[in-house]
Amino acid sequence: MATYRRRARVAAPLEDVWEFHSKISGLEALTPGFMNLRVEGVTGPDGEPDPEVLETGARIEMSMRPFGVAPRQRWVSAIREREADLDAGRATFVDTMEDGPFPRWRHTHRFYGSGDGTVVDDEVRYELPGGPLGRAASPLGRVGFEPMFRFRHRETRKLLE
Repeated sequence: MATYRRRARVAAPLEDVWEFHSKISGLEALTPGFMNLRVEGVTGPDGEPDPEVLETGARIEMSMRPFGVAPRQRWVSAIREREADLDAGRATFVDTMEDGPFPRWRHTHRFYGSGDGTVVDDEVRYELPGGPLGRAASPLGRVGFEPMFRFRHRETRKLLE
């Protein structure tokens, strides 16, 4: 699988950044408008609808229509891991795609306390669709990810600093 990684420093406490990223409203706020995101439903690990916090086992059903072109793409994501030790200055969660446009997708969100701020570290391991050709072209996914993650980090700063 190919890997995309981007880090940013946010002048906000780790606790605030972690809480923001732990809610569906954070996902909605950090998805660029050009993706035309629509959250169809969120289910908690015990089956409860619309949980306040995205805990391990939560599932998010959504659809996107990038740039308003082509039909909507269905995307089902699940929170696979979630761990925070805020006293030690670190937190992480991992989501994977259960259904959607990528054959493989694993997004690791890491947060580190850094002085009076937080380092946000996004790592996506993915495979583009298209079988062997998609796998060969997967490193080019960076072209699409870079504007999306640049937006995410800029918005995180704008909303939390």
